[in-house]
Amino acid sequence: MHYPHRISKIKRKRKFGFRARMRTPGGRKILNRKRRLGRRVSIC
Repeated sequence: MHYPHRISKIKRKRKFGFRARMRTPGGRKILNRKRRLGRRVSIC
């Protein structure tokens, strides 16, 4: 059964993934903030 609002894993990774974050200055700021908090940033 296909549920509404099911986004594909590929689309999700492209939109919210590590490389998408690294692409924009704001995204890099988010990653740095998470690193400062001591949260592990997964690089995949």
